[in-house]
Amino acid sequence: MSSKDPNHAPLRDVAQSPEATARYLADVQRVLLDIGKNLETLAIETRVHLRDTHVEGDRWYHARLRALPVEKALGNVLKNLNNLTAGLETSAYKRRAHDEAVVNTVKGRKEKELERKRRKNPQPLQAAPNPPQQDVQNQNSGHGGPTSIYDIGRESA
Repeated sequence: MSSKDPNHAPLRDVAQSPEATARYLADVQRVLLDIGKNLETLAIETRVHLRDTHVEGDRWYHARLRALPVEKALGNVLKNLNNLTAGLETSAYKRRAHDEAVVNTVKGRKEKELERKRRKNPQPLQAAPNPPQQDVQNQNSGHGGPTSIYDIGRESA
């Protein structure tokens, strides 16, 4: 597809392949982790500078109290960045799992269809060529086995 094609979507090919999706998300994650390193450094340097900024009349903790909201905001950015990179990993995994589920769904449907056909058209049971004569004689002798659990110990006459 050319870039002049009105239907061209740059990430369409990436979205259609789980391997390409995983590579793309890994690249984005690398960039975000690099940004995260810079943000961590910025947070440390900001903390040092803000806590060292004293105004006349401050007590020792006033600079720290003024710095806390800024430190908290940068900390939240770092936390969100870490959640974002973890989400990218999860997305790549779920993308691959989706394709596996699609393949397994097709196989499962074929197996269910075969099972349905087997149930609708059961194979006739083939009779044994010579049934054992002893079983037939024991069944027709008129004497059966114990008729209740209380008769188990008794012998039938």
